[in-house]
Amino acid sequence: MKNIYFGRRIEPACEYCELGSPTKDGQMILCRKNGVVAPCFSCRKFTYAPLKRRPSRPQILPEYSKEDFRID
Repeated sequence: MKNIYFGRRIEPACEYCELGSPTKDGQMILCRKNGVVAPCFSCRKFTYAPLKRRPSRPQILPEYSKEDFRID
């Protein structure tokens, strides 16, 4: 069964491939098969690693006051 953490259709990218790891500056990816590649590059050996994905935008929580939790 295919992982569906980020939807059913996942565009391959070395940025979240099992075989890639980011360089120290974070601009490029070190691939075990192809060497230094761009984060958006992908090859036939792409293996999805959901834990390498970063959320596209941070979730902003609403702010509450004491009045919101008061029971009358």
